[in-house]
Amino acid sequence: MAAPSFSAVSLSFLLLFLSVFLAESLGSDMSIISYDERHGGVKDGARTDEEVMSMYESWMVKHGKSYNALGEKEKRFEIFKDNLRYIEEQNAMPNRTYKLGLNRFADLSNEEYRRTYMGTRTDAKRRFSKVKSDRYEPKVGDSLPDSIDWREKGAVAPIKDQGGCGSCWAFSTIASVEGINQIVTGNLISLSEQELVDCDTSYDEGCNGGLMDYAFQFIIKNGGIDTEEDYPYTGRDGRCDQYRKNAKVVSIDSYEDVPASNEKALQKAVASQPISVAIEGGGRDFQLYESKDEIEFATGTMVSTEHRSRLYYSFAACGSRVKWITCILSSHYLNLSFLEISAGYIHWRCGVDLDHGVNVVGYGSENSVDYWIVRNSWGASWGEKGYVRMQRNIKSKSGLCGIAIEPSYPIKTGQNPPNPGPTPPSPPSPVKPPSVCDDYYACPESDTCCCTFEYFGECLEWGCCPLEGATCCEDYSSCCPHEYPVCNIFAGTCSISKGSPLGVKAMRRTLAKPIGTAAKDGKKSSS
Repeated sequence: MAAPSFSAVSLSFLLLFLSVFLAESLGSDMSIISYDERHGGVKDGARTDEEVMSMYESWMVKHGKSYNALGEKEKRFEIFKDNLRYIEEQNAMPNRTYKLGLNRFADLSNEEYRRTYMGTRTDAKRRFSKVKSDRYEPKVGDSLPDSIDWREKGAVAPIKDQGGCGSCWAFSTIASVEGINQIVTGNLISLSEQELVDCDTSYDEGCNGGLMDYAFQFIIKNGGIDTEEDYPYTGRDGRCDQYRKNAKVVSIDSYEDVPASNEKALQKAVASQPISVAIEGGGRDFQLYESKDEIEFATGTMVSTEHRSRLYYSFAACGSRVKWITCILSSHYLNLSFLEISAGYIHWRCGVDLDHGVNVVGYGSENSVDYWIVRNSWGASWGEKGYVRMQRNIKSKSGLCGIAIEPSYPIKTGQNPPNPGPTPPSPPSPVKPPSVCDDYYACPESDTCCCTFEYFGECLEWGCCPLEGATCCEDYSSCCPHEYPVCNIFAGTCSISKGSPLGVKAMRRTLAKPIGTAAKDGKKSSS
């Protein structure tokens, strides 16, 4: 019997080496598959609560999660289990090579995820804010590059994270302004999303959503926008800092909308600059998308390739409102043709109810599939280091997930205003008088008076909450900051809204000070 050829032996050893090496690299991965391998797999498709709790505890450590409210951890665990079941059901679909995973949104229901992170508003007023232009209307004789990536040209800042604030509209706006500013001036300057959240309030609503066109209008009317360094992001609604609002570091001249529902026009626009777009991003698969795809080699070993697989979406059968999407996964093959993995197909729900603002920062093609390079604002741990590739040139005019419905972009033709220098320090605040509760009691300046003893609608004794504009909770002993106005007196926490998972610990009231007659009589207040 002839000995195996050298190439066959080499291939066997190479496959064995890759299997062992890559399997070792899974030690810190929180994907479902790698966890199963390290813990003996899932038998009969079921897990014990102890196994799921172990995964949950590991996930909490990885994502720095902790819960202070009574019963909150248990509530989040039930949601985590439900998401885990969904992930495993979707990942078990036949021929599915792309995987969902336990990313940072795994303890949120889809309703909570949509309410917290989807921040683009499309209403009737939006139709009248359009600035139509034929600048990027496709014309006979147009010569566009086959591909472009504005990241490679230095026009895209590092990935940012909007946190638990529905400010995607601000991040989309700023990324487009950063891009055109670099293209025109040669300088990439990270600009302030927080200025838009705090100060652009005529039509936009901060963490409750907004529109990119309105934000462009604000920057134009204001004469520019400040840097992120000078006006840093906080992830919550705040009072507009007028001094920093006047630090107009980067300006734009105007803005326009790309011809609607036309992917060829969008391609022409992206060939010239990064573009703001709105998509439907509220689906459960988008919520739980994980870019570290698991690929099965001929040896049967599940390994995680260092080269991130690229994700595309394309239309399959469409309903009246919800469109079923087919995704095509094309894997890197490590420059070794015999390790190339064939494309797989999955189904994805995606409609055109625009609820999330992102940026298109490039486009290209691979394996006969055209795609957009889309920049998200959920940090570098989401997707392909903060990005996702979405198929372009599909049959629907709206584009995938509505990407071609409402694209817009800023226009800049000249240099920026003179450098204003560092923002001067705010002038000293005038001395505020004490917060007077009634004729008998007062609290320190900027504190909120909260009644601690009420009798037939009259407050007889007062306490002080050490916050301005605070909410006085009904237990007569605690209070909440104005950013988290909903009291949960049983859990001792404050939330942004009823049912929101985002919250802080409630604060305790202190004694109010007697004034006037009460001070003379030695009358005391109680907490």
